[in-house]
Amino acid sequence: MKILVGYDGSNSAKDALALAKKHATAFNAEVIIVSSLTGGNVTHAVEVEHANEDLEYAEKIFKADGIPCATKLLVRGMTPGEDIVEYAKEKAIDEIIIGIKRRSKVGKLLFGSNAQYVIIKAPCPVVTIK
Repeated sequence: MKILVGYDGSNSAKDALALAKKHATAFNAEVIIVSSLTGGNVTHAVEVEHANEDLEYAEKIFKADGIPCATKLLVRGMTPGEDIVEYAKEKAIDEIIIGIKRRSKVGKLLFGSNAQYVIIKAPCPVVTIK
């Protein structure tokens, strides 16, 4: 079994890591931690460095308990939601775990919602955590 965790360093993403750790232990699964940046002239080197540091932190959590884990920084010119869904399709992911932020319907309409996109378009079950 392969579990993908969408990770951006936020508190809800850290909660998603904790849940992924429980699921990986229960199902003897491999965890793939993914962070996505848009790329091009929109993304700066500092953001890439920060994302890599976040991924290293997340990987240590799983490696300390002997849970198979890999990290991937995606910079492919897509929104994080699109990137996660496409990567899940490419790697035949069995479950996606993402943290969500409480946002009103109007907020989602104005700013979009990566979590909403993943929930609707994912090729596998999606578990969300606040």
